[in-house]
Amino acid sequence: MSAMSKNNNIFSVSALNRSVADLLEHEFAWIWVEGEISNLAQPASGHIYFSLKDKAAQVSCAMFKGRNRTLSFAPENGNQVLVRAKVSLYQPRGNYQLIVDRMEQAGDGALRRQFEELKIKLAGAGLFDEKTKQVIPELPESIGIITSKTGAAIHDVLSVIERRFPSIPVKLFAVPVQGTEAAPAICNAIQRIDEQVTAGKLSCDVILLVRGGGSLEDLWSFNEESVAQAIFDCSIPIVSGVGHEVDVTIADLVADFRAATPTAAAETVTPDQASWLQSFDWYQQRLQKLIVNKVERHQEKMLWLQRRLQQQHPENQLRLARERVHDLIKRLLRSRYTLIESRQSKLATHRAKLFTHNPNHLLKQKQQSTYYLTARLQQATLNVLTQKKSQLSNSARTLNAISPLQTLERGYSIALNDKGKTIVSIEQIKVDDTIETRLYNGSIISHVESLVEPD
Repeated sequence: MSAMSKNNNIFSVSALNRSVADLLEHEFAWIWVEGEISNLAQPASGHIYFSLKDKAAQVSCAMFKGRNRTLSFAPENGNQVLVRAKVSLYQPRGNYQLIVDRMEQAGDGALRRQFEELKIKLAGAGLFDEKTKQVIPELPESIGIITSKTGAAIHDVLSVIERRFPSIPVKLFAVPVQGTEAAPAICNAIQRIDEQVTAGKLSCDVILLVRGGGSLEDLWSFNEESVAQAIFDCSIPIVSGVGHEVDVTIADLVADFRAATPTAAAETVTPDQASWLQSFDWYQQRLQKLIVNKVERHQEKMLWLQRRLQQQHPENQLRLARERVHDLIKRLLRSRYTLIESRQSKLATHRAKLFTHNPNHLLKQKQQSTYYLTARLQQATLNVLTQKKSQLSNSARTLNAISPLQTLERGYSIALNDKGKTIVSIEQIKVDDTIETRLYNGSIISHVESLVEPD
């Protein structure tokens, strides 16, 4: 038995590589890999190709143009880096490779691993569960801001609130946002706001936890477990806006709402003043219109009741009756005049019809028609006579051209037997017959004595 008959599941090379690629991509989720850059190539396409190696091995990597924009440094050969990637297979060559989504300098590697470990721990504890997140108020009565009083974030947040809805009061709880003192200060601020609101000493519907961008190490205070627990335990909704859009911290994952930037966080908790004012104007106009309509309806009803009251008064009833009698008299007179006008119109119409059917008028029409037809008949008769004369003249000329008399005038004659039939052959006569020879100006009667046949 051949190898083919033993195993019908034979792969082509491309099918095998495709199956291996699918297996690798489904088996490995996003992973973090640390190593040294080598064989770095940056062609004009904007993609980056390189190898990532350690002391014992290396792997090919590709970082495409769309993801290069997130780089915070210029990669070079020899750089120790930490990459977030998916395992894949370059099918044309059968080489497996890493498709890099994010690259950081290796100094952040330990922090990144610590971040991932804490992320898994807190997710297991339910701190990221969407069911526990609180609803952000549409129009907060007061906003608490936890951030540095000297950073750019507070200026951005206040500028947005001033622009969008300046009437909302804000209270700043200044804390360090970087360094060893940052995490305890942030936790203390959250707990203090929560306690004061619960005790009725402070009005605060939502808390903004914000700071500007920075490296992973700069943002690390927002990745502390204590900060995550303080956010989770707070009874007041918290909106986080830490770093740039690409920066994601543990605080962002635990917060009731994560905004990409401090500016976006401020826009999230403040409605658009212009839109609200426009709504107020609309409601005011609608309310005024409803009031006016209701007043008009009541006025109409009052006028109707007044008219009814006036109509039911005896004097008004008598006046109305007199007016009705006068109106009926006027209508009667108008009807009489209208009837007379109608009859006169009909009379004029009948007169016109009678005139149209007057015998004298019809007789004149028939006489005119007779004159016209007589003229046409005479003209037609003349035309026919002229035509017939012309035809007769043409026929006479034709008959004269073919007449035997013309032939006789030229010296010829015609022989006829006793029955008046033309003799054209000697066989038509015999001896003792009488024949007539017709000439131009007369006839000769002959007695046949003999017949001579031609030689």
